[in-house]
Amino acid sequence: KQWYQRRVRGNQTFKVGEDNKGNSVKLKMKYYKEYVACNKDDSPLYIFDGNYGDHRKKSALLEDYEVPKYFTEDLFHYCGEKRRPPYRWVVFGPKRSGTSVHIDPLGTHAWNALVSGYKRWILFPTHTPRYLLKQKLPDSEAITWFKHVHPQTGDPVWPEDCKPMELLQGPGEVVFVPGGWWHAVLNVSDTVAVTQNYVSSANFPASWHKTARGRPKLSKKWLAQLKIHRPDLARIAEEMDLTEKLKEQSDSSSNGSTSSSSSSSSSSSSERSSAEENTRKRRSPRKRYGPRHEDAEFERRKSYRTKKERNESSYRNSSEASEEGRLQHTINGKITSARSYNDDRSYSLDKSSSKNAREL
Repeated sequence: KQWYQRRVRGNQTFKVGEDNKGNSVKLKMKYYKEYVACNKDDSPLYIFDGNYGDHRKKSALLEDYEVPKYFTEDLFHYCGEKRRPPYRWVVFGPKRSGTSVHIDPLGTHAWNALVSGYKRWILFPTHTPRYLLKQKLPDSEAITWFKHVHPQTGDPVWPEDCKPMELLQGPGEVVFVPGGWWHAVLNVSDTVAVTQNYVSSANFPASWHKTARGRPKLSKKWLAQLKIHRPDLARIAEEMDLTEKLKEQSDSSSNGSTSSSSSSSSSSSSERSSAEENTRKRRSPRKRYGPRHEDAEFERRKSYRTKKERNESSYRNSSEASEEGRLQHTINGKITSARSYNDDRSYSLDKSSSKNAREL
């Protein structure tokens, strides 16, 4: 509470979600505190701000904590702060807010440190079938998932090897989420937390596979830096067969949200659904790949290249045909001109002959 009041000023704005067009919705902290104090929403607005580190005033929050020693290896930092996918968020969540079940993007691990309040976590092994968890529901809110799907995990028909791990996180506690694990979170009281996603040597193969297939431009720049700083990992990346499917699943259509207005802001952390690579979405035009399954994305790019080559071949053929047509047209024009010239000359000769005959 002291950290919250000392560092977060009333006039500072934080992102609380996105509108239907994908534009960020922001709210000043003084108004958000009033909202939290009196809100009765089933799924309240949830601050999930990933840009606080770039803000002149809000970046002071970075001075108050250090990354736990167990999670200090962060291979994505070789890409640079401006180029890497979003990876850290400050989280302010009222009671009943949270995130529906999802898998974090790009095979990343995550840690979540709770400053105040209590969070209820439920985690499923990575081999858990998608159809069991991503069921058709009235909406994608966390409270809805906990109400309709979570009770089913206790049924006798639920697979024994897919039983969830549940825990209640309290102030000062840190939760680690392994890459590829399904998880959902529900705030049982007003909470303040810090969370980060990262790649270590342990999950590098899975993360590289997903990044190379889903974010090819980023992967090329990442590989160039790994060759300089971590040649051992660069060799693993270069020898990997990207056509093989990973055993880990991808939450391609996950848009489980923190609230009705913050679905995409919850997509890239331990409490975010896998939607944005990303993220980078807000730094460039909206034409991005968004949430996708890496296999489908790989095949799409492959078919695009084939289509492009086919179009280029067609264009070359049409160009050659057009050039041949223009040449033929030129030849025909010259022949026509020559014929016209001969006709005119013959007519002139005939006319002069008739005149000479009359004179004689």
